[in-house]
Amino acid sequence: MNENGLTACRKNTGRPKGYIPNDRPHAETVALLNDVIGVLNAYRDHWPLTARQIYYRRIGAHDYPKTDAFYERLCNHLSNARRGRVIPFAASRDDGVAVMAPGHFDGEDGFYSSVRDLAANYERDKLARQSVYIEVWCEAAGMQPQLAEVAHRFSVHVYSCSGFDSTTAKYDINRRVCRKGKRAVILHLGDDDPSGAGIFDAVAEDVTRFVEEDRPHGLVSVEFRRVALTEEQVRLFDLPTAPPKVSDSRSKRWSGETCQLEARSPEQIAGLLDEAISEYFDFDRFSQDLEQEQVDRQRIVYALPAPAGEDHR
Repeated sequence: MNENGLTACRKNTGRPKGYIPNDRPHAETVALLNDVIGVLNAYRDHWPLTARQIYYRRIGAHDYPKTDAFYERLCNHLSNARRGRVIPFAASRDDGVAVMAPGHFDGEDGFYSSVRDLAANYERDKLARQSVYIEVWCEAAGMQPQLAEVAHRFSVHVYSCSGFDSTTAKYDINRRVCRKGKRAVILHLGDDDPSGAGIFDAVAEDVTRFVEEDRPHGLVSVEFRRVALTEEQVRLFDLPTAPPKVSDSRSKRWSGETCQLEARSPEQIAGLLDEAISEYFDFDRFSQDLEQEQVDRQRIVYALPAPAGEDHR
């Protein structure tokens, strides 16, 4: 990514396909993209950022309009800048793709190589000996990698809420909770708006009913907690708001403005999630697991067959 920014030339027209060689946007677009590059450089530790996170960082620091039209324009220019190799593809995400991939190998050596890689990167499940089972759900699929960076050290899985309100997703939460056989906490990060709040409340009630019916014993329970975005956080940090959408039927029962999660900076969101997970963790057990992890890894690596021409000494 060009640390020094872009220079203007001519305006390209038409919807691009594949890469854009020698992209030369006009001056107004160059100014916008230079601001975007500034955001990406400032938040490099939190890559990939979503387009909406970049949007909120810009309207907060510059006089860009807080409108859907400007957001759409930003998304288009961001896409073109990635196609033009001005901005790395790894810096931003705009997808909600789910993948189902088979586990195949290119022969026996490939299998052993894969197993050795697994052994070299072996980690213990830090949740296994905790008294609480934890999941994280986020409304925007593009934010999963950021949140996973925080949750990974705790062995906590991060799910996308794109299917949060589906019957299958709710029943699957129930199955995981009951299988763990202990108290469970579902941490949620989403927008402060009628749709997000309504779905969150409905899912919490629905999953709780499933768990109460299917739990193996009375010590199994599930709690849903809204980590962000809350009305209190919107007021405390004076975040930009907008009226609720008229097209959302839940708006009739909504009081006040709405706010999107990405209005908070990436490091603030990461800090909120880290703090929320930490509240439920026994860090003495956590430290013990980290120590045992090193012992386990050495033992496992030594037990595996070494690559051809090598030994463990």
